[in-house]
Amino acid sequence: MMTLYDAFVPGCVQILGSVLGLIEKAKAHCDEQSIPHEKLIDARLAPDMFGFAYQVKSCAVHSAGAIEGVRNGHFSPDMTQPPGSFEGLTAKITAALDALRALNADEIEPLSGKQIIFTIGDKFCMEFTGKDFLTSFSQPNFYFHATTAYNILRMSGVAIGKRDYLGAVRVVP
Repeated sequence: MMTLYDAFVPGCVQILGSVLGLIEKAKAHCDEQSIPHEKLIDARLAPDMFGFAYQVKSCAVHSAGAIEGVRNGHFSPDMTQPPGSFEGLTAKITAALDALRALNADEIEPLSGKQIIFTIGDKFCMEFTGKDFLTSFSQPNFYFHATTAYNILRMSGVAIGKRDYLGAVRVVP
């Protein structure tokens, strides 16, 4: 039987690892092409979308941050300024990875039925169980932001491909 831990944590760890690789390749691309780091850090797919740094930050928010939200019973979008450097983005993702790797199924399973409220200011509110919040809200958001970060780099000419997005897939040893 698949646990909530199995459904959420390993996929986040896998893709956060690939996001670390994307950050590294973005920095190397800038350095090799003499492009200011800010050009890629601030790059966006469309004028009404957030930039690369926000997409990366949101991967941390919708993985380790989502679990913390369920623990606290409340989650709101993190609208703080994302890190403005590749080093800061790396630190943000590394912290999320460390938090997720420190978890085990026994810690996550009790969160399944816990009530959580998602709010945007005082104008919007949605109620979830922990399981539904993680699997139907944060998980899709997590993959959206990881994919958007990948697409920003791809559009910007960084030499990346599908294998860079997939990261370390879990195969039979």
